[in-house]
Amino acid sequence: MFEGFSTHDVAVEGATIHARVGGHGPALLLLHGHPQTHAMWHRVAEGLSMRFTVVVADLRGYGDSSRPEAGPQSAAYSKRVMARDMVQLMAHLGFARFLLGAHDRGARVAHRLALDHPECVEKLMLLDIAPTLDMYAGTDEDFARAYWHWFFLVQPAPMPERLIEADPRAYVREVMGRRHAGLAPFAPAAMAEYERCIAIAGTAAAICGDYRASAGIDLDHDRDDRDAGNKLTMPLRVMWGADGVVHRCFDVLELWQAQATEVSGALAGCGHYLAEEDPAAVLAQMHDFFRSEKNA
Repeated sequence: MFEGFSTHDVAVEGATIHARVGGHGPALLLLHGHPQTHAMWHRVAEGLSMRFTVVVADLRGYGDSSRPEAGPQSAAYSKRVMARDMVQLMAHLGFARFLLGAHDRGARVAHRLALDHPECVEKLMLLDIAPTLDMYAGTDEDFARAYWHWFFLVQPAPMPERLIEADPRAYVREVMGRRHAGLAPFAPAAMAEYERCIAIAGTAAAICGDYRASAGIDLDHDRDDRDAGNKLTMPLRVMWGADGVVHRCFDVLELWQAQATEVSGALAGCGHYLAEEDPAAVLAQMHDFFRSEKNA
């Protein structure tokens, strides 16, 4: 995977971020979801690298990035801090301004990055999420049963950590395999990476920190922005799966239109893991949305 991409381990404030870089053209940062790593982009990165300088990064707490202590309120895994990581990573690589595409947890980081650092983001694409605040506010039995891990991971330490650490491979397969397509969409090499990284010491505590922050300090930050009338000002495209829980439980486009000034949307004929279930559709959308007259 990622043949021809260079590997980087970059020290940022409070963490070290692992990333791969390949291609030529405008910078495009791609962020992964839970419980995955940057490997989730392996079916689209090469195609994108023909037109863009593609940066695929592991979020703090995931993959081969470091796993700092969560601290009070799990603030070290707030999306504000995780977003700052990526701004500092891109600055280290020489990119003060970039395109940004992200899935799942990475899309929540990207949303915060675009709110806190709008000068850095030229365009933003989010895959298969609705705004975090709206998803919690709109939780019903259907959503809670499907997204059980949201409510499991926020339980007080050390219960969820202990259960994950007892069989981390099983945890990955349960979370990913219960979705629409089961485990069929995942390449063996990618699945091996997800299983290797979930077993690294400290990962369970880190992912719990990520979700505890999302159910606490992140909601405070989101409420502050809404109270202040802050919205995303760069072009936003949202893409979600027709067979996914987010589509079933939320009006994705309407919710994002309330949070941004320029929004377009696309429905994919797959489930949650768009870049692995339907990479051709993701590639087409990204090429269409991110291209400019200079790189058309």
